[in-house]
Amino acid sequence: MKNLLIFILIFTFSINIKAQKVKDIKMKTENDSLSYAFGISIADNLSKQKIKNLNPQAIGRAFQDFYKNEAKINADDANKMIQDYFENQEAQKHKEIIDIGNKFLSENAKKEGVKVLESGLQYKILTEGTGAIPTSTDKVKVHYEGTLIDGTKFDSSYDRGNPTEFGVTQVIKGWTEALQLMKEGSIWELYIPYDLAYGSRQAGQEIKPFSTLIFKVELISIVK
Repeated sequence: MKNLLIFILIFTFSINIKAQKVKDIKMKTENDSLSYAFGISIADNLSKQKIKNLNPQAIGRAFQDFYKNEAKINADDANKMIQDYFENQEAQKHKEIIDIGNKFLSENAKKEGVKVLESGLQYKILTEGTGAIPTSTDKVKVHYEGTLIDGTKFDSSYDRGNPTEFGVTQVIKGWTEALQLMKEGSIWELYIPYDLAYGSRQAGQEIKPFSTLIFKVELISIVK
């Protein structure tokens, strides 16, 4: 639905209508009626999204400014603002999960052997390897086990008895960052904040939106 809303906004902007004051609009032509229909569609979608307190005059002014090439923000920034709004709304719905994750990370950071990076990623070295360190363009072979902070296991290559291979940048941000610090043969435990994991997305049945995750990662080798 969020993507649909953004699509409708962008598509509406692409229609060649004349910039004029909102109060002066009269549906004299088919194009006027079509333009009005798009306005109703946008309003209907905003209503279904339960977005309150929007200023209709500001929306009308945005249309006018856009077609006069006087827009105060560009389309990319506007879309980013809309996306941030929806993410913040989702975050409020999952505040309890976020608070529990933040509390865990705050307490975990004080534990012996745990290191905290500027991004918020935390890790503990279980075994220090001696091999090469992967780069962003490398492919790696790893064993891993993923759990929630309550200990619930949601995935494990160890249980399957089969390591997996993937590109360093083809995984969640927390993994990408950690892998470029690990030496071949290393085993690390990663403590990954939600914004470096799956963010506002649900991943499978176990990983709820905004979940903080724990991974045991064994970097077996860089795949040549």
